[in-house]
Amino acid sequence: MAPKAEKKPAEKKPAEEKKTTVAEKAPAEKKPKAGKKLPKEGAAAGDKKKKKKAKSVETYKIYIFKVLKQAMGIMNSFINDIFEKLAQEASRLARYNKKPTITSREIQTAVRLVLPGELAKHAVSEGTKAVTKFTSS
Repeated sequence: MAPKAEKKPAEKKPAEEKKTTVAEKAPAEKKPKAGKKLPKEGAAAGDKKKKKKAKSVETYKIYIFKVLKQAMGIMNSFINDIFEKLAQEASRLARYNKKPTITSREIQTAVRLVLPGELAKHAVSEGTKAVTKFTSS
């Protein structure tokens, strides 16, 4: 009850400061100091409540983090492997056609050769969209 009573006058003080004199402002400065001490006591009581909640709540954060970390490693190796396969196939295609550069056409053909069925179609579609966006800007 006491903290609520102190908060209400403190909230009204900024509106009343225009009307009050310098002598009346000094007690207003002392009240926030007392107000600062009260939240510390309230925070201590809140900490006790938080500790109780932390004991009762079960989380899987540690396990999720470990699994995600492992999954990120696997995905990284997978992406690197696919990139190597596509680059190797595109290089081979450029060599067959006696061209010194690998263009988007070689990449597209390599994607069709390396990736299976529907995945290749989606990859070609996304690649074409990306090249179009790049050339237009």
